[in-house]
Amino acid sequence: MNIKEASRQTGVSSAAIRYYEKELLIPAIDRSESGNREIDARIIRRINFVKQMRAAGMTIENLRRYIELFDSQADNDQEQIALLKEQLTEMEERRDDIQSAIDHLHYKLDHYYDHVVASENELRELEKQHAAQNAAEDKF
Repeated sequence: MNIKEASRQTGVSSAAIRYYEKELLIPAIDRSESGNREIDARIIRRINFVKQMRAAGMTIENLRRYIELFDSQADNDQEQIALLKEQLTEMEERRDDIQSAIDHLHYKLDHYYDHVVASENELRELEKQHAAQNAAEDKF
């Protein structure tokens, strides 16, 4: 299949597929006599793998390293596992940060009238005082 069909099948843009190839995240794609890329099932599987790992937040550098380890066909299981664990830890930290932000928003919504409005009014008053102080200083 050509790159446009591969893009449609994987949900990865043609530009991204070319980028994956350039960055060695997928193997070099064979070309037809006319120079068009001929993408087979093996490449589609690699594109989908890269897409999934990028969605999981893996950096290009770590992903390239993981793929190098896989492609070397040596016994690199422990290093591959270490890269995956590192990425999992990072994603769990991101999840925790997002959960904390969600919890904060729930709190604000749950306490909007008894807490947030009062706090916002205090902030507005402080802003007015600050502006008045600056205006008084500018007169001198």
